Amino acid sequence: MGAAKQQLGDPAPADKNQETGNPAPADKNQETGNPADLASAVFEEEAKRLAEQEAKSEVVVLPDDLLPGVGEEPMTLRQGIRVGGVSMVTVLFLLNVIDEFDRVAIAVLLPDLQDAFGVSDTVILGISSFGGVALVLGAVPLAWLADRVKRTIIVPIATAGWAVSVFLTGLVRNPFQYFWTRVLTGAGQANRLPVHSSLLTDTYPIPARARIFAFEGMGRPIGLLIGPILAGTIASIAGGDDGWRWAFFIFAIPPAVLALVALILKEPPRAANEQQAILGEKYEMPPIGSDLPVSMSTAFARLKKVKTFYFLAVGVGTLGFALVTVPSQLNLLLKDEYGYEAFQRGWVTSLVWLASLVAIPVSGYMFDGMFRKDPAKMVRSAGALIISSGLLILIALRFHQPAIMIFGISLANGCTSASFVAAAPTIGAVAPYRMRAQAFALLPVFIFLMGGFMGSIIAGAISDAHGERLALSVVAPPASIIGGLLVAYGARYIKRDISLAVNELMEEQQEMQRMSEHPDDIPVLQVRELDYSYGPVQVLFDCGLEVRRGETLALLGTNGAGKSTLLRAISGLGAPDRGAIRLNGRTITYADAELRFKQGIVQVRGGSGVFPGLTVEENLLAVMLSTKTDRAETRRRIERVYGVFGALREKRNQPAGDLSGGQQQMLAFGMGLMHEPEVLLIDELSLGLAPVVVQELLEVVEDLKAAGLTMIIVEQSLNVALSVAERAVFMEKGRVRFEGPARELAERDDLVRAVFLGAEGG
Repeated sequence: MGAAKQQLGDPAPADKNQETGNPAPADKNQETGNPADLASAVFEEEAKRLAEQEAKSEVVVLPDDLLPGVGEEPMTLRQGIRVGGVSMVTVLFLLNVIDEFDRVAIAVLLPDLQDAFGVSDTVILGISSFGGVALVLGAVPLAWLADRVKRTIIVPIATAGWAVSVFLTGLVRNPFQYFWTRVLTGAGQANRLPVHSSLLTDTYPIPARARIFAFEGMGRPIGLLIGPILAGTIASIAGGDDGWRWAFFIFAIPPAVLALVALILKEPPRAANEQQAILGEKYEMPPIGSDLPVSMSTAFARLKKVKTFYFLAVGVGTLGFALVTVPSQLNLLLKDEYGYEAFQRGWVTSLVWLASLVAIPVSGYMFDGMFRKDPAKMVRSAGALIISSGLLILIALRFHQPAIMIFGISLANGCTSASFVAAAPTIGAVAPYRMRAQAFALLPVFIFLMGGFMGSIIAGAISDAHGERLALSVVAPPASIIGGLLVAYGARYIKRDISLAVNELMEEQQEMQRMSEHPDDIPVLQVRELDYSYGPVQVLFDCGLEVRRGETLALLGTNGAGKSTLLRAISGLGAPDRGAIRLNGRTITYADAELRFKQGIVQVRGGSGVFPGLTVEENLLAVMLSTKTDRAETRRRIERVYGVFGALREKRNQPAGDLSGGQQQMLAFGMGLMHEPEVLLIDELSLGLAPVVVQELLEVVEDLKAAGLTMIIVEQSLNVALSVAERAVFMEKGRVRFEGPARELAERDDLVRAVFLGAEGG
């Protein structure tokens, strides 16, 4: 626990005295006996620690001329389409239009569905909004897939599935069937944000990106304008209690047609526009699937540390309470308070999107200009528009005249639609390109899961008890105002986050060029410019090291230096704030620990790496359970471990908890060797062991070195490190202070005085 605290930033008393040359606060308190002096000293040290961390963790923000898209010449929509081609944006625009048909059909025909199933407002709203939850649940795996395969394969398949589910909605006979068609429809529509947005980002140039997204985004208000009219008209023409079914039958035709048209789309190269803007030319990126895939959990952990994205996602999630609640509650209000039938509701609902037809193209033009001059201004303006939408809804609901109320809600929708034009360029600028699809997928997660679903339930409960107007007033305006404030607050970080994305891309291009020029000089393991935090406390700062094949590297430093944290980052037990980790030239920075393990990165934990309740042999068998190794091969590896550690053979049937500390360390070592690792990471080889046991382990390390195994050994004892390692890395307070031949480290008095000398120090 003490070591963990020091890793979290609490300096050890010994280190503090060495730095300042003054007695520790505890000694001062013993001299003065004054608690106030002690408290003052503690606060001073904490302030000093925070200041030092802030200075160390400060990210260098690049000048504007090095930020992609900032300061560039303006580009018209026509020029942008000429560069990227007309087919991609046209097909995705049309898909955006018809994507709304089903959604508005549900909103307009909700009272008819409610009558058909005989359920309350809360039930029908809950089931209908679950399509948004399914959209979220579908967006996550589709985003995961989009970062691994060609995205242009996903679009037609998902669209065809969506068409089938819309058709099935017209056949439902009860709430249970309706629930499942909503789930299937949401899953089919789920590719729109993660897949469509990442395709547009990679297809079209940065100076025209906001206009491109505005053009594609125009599909939404057009669909929302046309869809309600069509849904109401079709239901009215069909007539009868089942007239609503024909709207879904007909709305299934356009996505079926576009699924076939989408087969013509061509996959764009990833991050090509950023390469052109940053480096002046486009490089061939690693083929899809050549790097280890980015898991959703790791992507989420990494994206949370991109502050612009974090505040954007949380702000939009809060806004989701309003986005999903307003259309459904408005249609119920029109029926219950004004007595409008389906045809009338369709026309009125269409009118609330008229302002968006003007707001979206205007905002695309304005946001492109803002981004070129100051990206933060673009994000702040988006936040201000969201706040304005909440205020407009609140004012509009005070009027009972339908025309004034609809006009006010139309203006509110225009502000919201305009604000979303800035979301995609912002994500494209700050999200690492390897996880762009997953970054786009998180927006619907926050909108529908965080805000939409819960907002519908809350609004439904209020409307059942007090009416739809009060439900709208209570839910929508506060959600919009709070969401807008969060988005605007995140604007202060955008240049910092763009700088991090630029540095990551530049580092990768430099490394790819180095590997192409020197293909025989690729390190087995490489760590570059790595930052790592536990929550708000950063513990690694710009760390880097390289390990060659067959090399043994000693990782040295006192407790709290960050050695074990660096091993955690290499093993994949946490997402770094920035930086790159590569195995044999393949990027594994955001791969799961399980995938890294399968690629050969195996870590041996010092002191607690065994299962004490299992026997020695059961421990060796247990570590192979997750592999596909057959019984004969497992037996061969066990015998190899017994050959290395003869003492374990003699105690093979004894519980591991009964072994001595040295024997447990041998068993942990043997469990790691069972996997025949590419790189073996050993955390605290000599921790708490008697010199004779340490010597025995060192002999094993020498044998493994002779066999060509690549190892990183964390040590506090310089003598132990020098006896096994050709090279050493010395860490202090989260930074690498030395990397080079181990013997040279021994000559650095300024460093080795912090390392325990002598065998007993191990």
